[in-house]
Formats: sequence, C-alpha cells, structure tokens
Amino acid sequence: MITRWDVITIGNLSRNRYWGETDGRALRDAWCTCTVIRGDDFCLLVDPSLKDPEAMARELGRRTGLTPEAVDAVFVTHHHPDHHWGIEPFTKAEWWAVGEVADLINEDLPYVRPLDATEGHLFEGADAIHTPGHTMEHHSLLFECDGQKVVIAGDAVMTRDFFAHRKGYFNSVDFDLAAQTIERIATIAHVVVPGHDNYFSVKLTPFAEA
Repeated sequence: MITRWDVITIGNLSRNRYWGETDGRALRDAWCTCTVIRGDDFCLLVDPSLKDPEAMARELGRRTGLTPEAVDAVFVTHHHPDHHWGIEPFTKAEWWAVGEVADLINEDLPYVRPLDATEGHLFEGADAIHTPGHTMEHHSLLFECDGQKVVIAGDAVMTRDFFAHRKGYFNSVDFDLAAQTIERIATIAHVVVPGHDNYFSVKLTPFAEA
C-alpha cells in the first residue's frame, strides 16, 4: 500500500516550444523530475536526476528528510541519461528498469554496477506500465494513493503543456504513438507527474486543440 509520495526535483526542458522557443537549439541544461514513493515497508525513487551525488542526496533530504540509505529501490523510466545519472548515491538500493531499458543502459555500463531488469510489478500498489512513443521501451509508473491514481510518466509526458496538446517532444521516436500514449494516460490517471515539470491534475488540465 502506498502511503505517501513526494517530488524531489522539478524538471525543466532544454527548449520548450510552448514558451516560444525553437526545437533546434538547447537554451539551458535539462533536468528531469525525480519522485519518491513510500509504502508500508518500502521506499522507491523514480528517475534520479542530479549528476552531483552530494546534490542528489541533499535534495532528497531537503524534500523528505531521507538519506540515500533509506531508499530500497530506484526505478528508471527509460534509457536517456538525464533520467538516471543521479543513481550512484543509492548504493544500498536495488537498481531497476524494465527489460530493454535496463539492457540499453547497461550496454554502456556507465555505473559501478548494472541495472537489474524487472517485470511490471515493483512493490505492492506500484506497477510499471508500457508507455511508448518518446522511446519504444519507455515505461511509466502507476500507483494509487489517497484515493487518486497517479502516473509518474517520465518522458511519456514532458510537461503540462505537452500533455494538454497531446504532443511528443522533438526527440520522440514516434509522434503518433506518443500522442496515443498521452491520451491513454489521460484516461487512467487523476494526477500526472511529467518528466520535466511539476505534477498536475488531469481534471484541471483540459485538452488544447491548437
């Protein structure tokens, strides 16, 4: 049973068309949104975001009071580096990604140990769901807390604006599939935690036609 969840870092994009910026040039460093989920007997961190180990540990403590040693497992939504390059402080945790995502990360073996491939069920009430489009292997995390279904979407949903417009990011591998995935998330979630923005309510985020 999920008892609490907290956003650790709020992500941002390197360029954002909904701010009037072109897709052709990065204007800033990109961070992903990192989230912690706690249950009766587990602590799961999703998409560790900060390269600096001390900064990653500091933000975890600042937002939750936890230390890296308190994290039982880390789950990575997809293989793009900005979603896992903060994994190294979590030395006592399991490192997980679904199937091909783990394989892609481990091909380069950028860390002191490989990620373990996991199936869809992670902990009681926390399940990985296939959300292709941004990458074909992408998996988001679905759970329920306080009567609300929450999807930690990773880059299946980049920001609230991309969700409202049902659009994939410029580097998505399949834009039609990305739009279909966003639409599916809209039908199953009350709250979405996007890959590069703060969380938002699906009910309060109407579809944007333009």
